[in-house]
Amino acid sequence: MRIAILGFGSVGRGIARVLLAKDLGIAVTGLADSKSGIIDAGGIDLAAALARKEGGGPCGNPGVSPADVVAKAEYDVLVEVTPTNVETGEPALGHIREALRRHKHVVTSNKGPIALDYPGLRALAEANGVLLKYEATVCGAIPLIHAMQEGLAGNTISRLYGVFNGTCNYILTRMAAEGLTYEQALAEARELGYAEADPTYDVEGIDAGIKLVILANTILDLSTTLDDVERTGITLLSPEALQLAEDQDCTIRLIGEIIPDAGVLRVSPRIIPKTHPLVVEGTLNAVTVEADLAGDLTFIGKGAGSTETASAVIGDLLYIRERYVKGS
Repeated sequence: MRIAILGFGSVGRGIARVLLAKDLGIAVTGLADSKSGIIDAGGIDLAAALARKEGGGPCGNPGVSPADVVAKAEYDVLVEVTPTNVETGEPALGHIREALRRHKHVVTSNKGPIALDYPGLRALAEANGVLLKYEATVCGAIPLIHAMQEGLAGNTISRLYGVFNGTCNYILTRMAAEGLTYEQALAEARELGYAEADPTYDVEGIDAGIKLVILANTILDLSTTLDDVERTGITLLSPEALQLAEDQDCTIRLIGEIIPDAGVLRVSPRIIPKTHPLVVEGTLNAVTVEADLAGDLTFIGKGAGSTETASAVIGDLLYIRERYVKGS
C-alpha cells in the first residue's frame, strides 16, 4: 500500500519510525511538512527525512508544498496529521477534500475537519468510493471509535463519559497527590512537556469538548458543534477542593459526558469515588460506555504521544488495506 503523509511533527515522525521498525508493506510516496515536501513514486527514504527533520532542517524540498503532495503524488491513502485548527479546519480540511475527490482513502488524527464537517466529508468519501478513518482524533492509542462502530454494532448507547484530556488529568493527579496549587501543577506539566506554553485548549475543556463533538456526530448520530458543549475547565480548582473530595474518599477529574437521548454534551470537573474505574493517574485517558446489550465497558490507555497516536493511524491504514486496497 502507498501512502502520502502530511505533517511531520510528533505524530508524523512517530508514524515514520513505526514504518521503519515494522515490515508492514506500506510505502511512503509523498511527504510534506509546512515548509517542504517530497514526492517519489519509488518510495521515500524515511530514515533520511527523519534525520533532516530532527537535525532542525526541512523534511524535503522547499519547492514542494503539502498541496502538491495531495494533488500530484501517487498514493492509495492520504495520512493527514497536521496540527489541529478548530476554527476553520484548514488547511487540513482542504487537503482531505482534495484527496477524497481524487478517489483516495484518508486517515487523519486532525480533530478540526472531523469536528467541523464530518457529514460533508463522509458524503464526499462515499461519492468517490473511498474510506475516511479518524481513530486517532479521540483518545490516542485507545481504539474507542473502532470498538463502538464495530464491536458494539447493534447496541444502543445511553451514555458515554470519561477522562478525555491527559494534560488536565496530570494536573489534577499532582494536585491531589502533593497538595500542589493549580499553578504549581501546571508549571510541572509544562516542564515535562505535557502542557503547552498556552494551555487554554486543554485546561478550559476545549480539547475534551471537541472529542465529544466527534463522538456525538460520528458514532451517536447527533448534529453538534463545540458551541453545544457545556464547558467548565479546571483553572479555578483549589487544593482545598481536592482535599474536601479526599475527605470523602473521592477525587476530582475533568469528565466529558454525552447523554444522546437528552442531547447533553458537557465537560466539567466532577467528584468521583477513588474506586471508580475512571480514576486513572497521570496522562492516561479512560472512557466508560453504557450500552444496552454489552452493559458498561471502560476503556483505559494512553490518550496522546507520538507512538501511541501512530498506533491508531496504523490501525486505520491496515483496516483500509485489508478491506479495499488489496482488491483494487
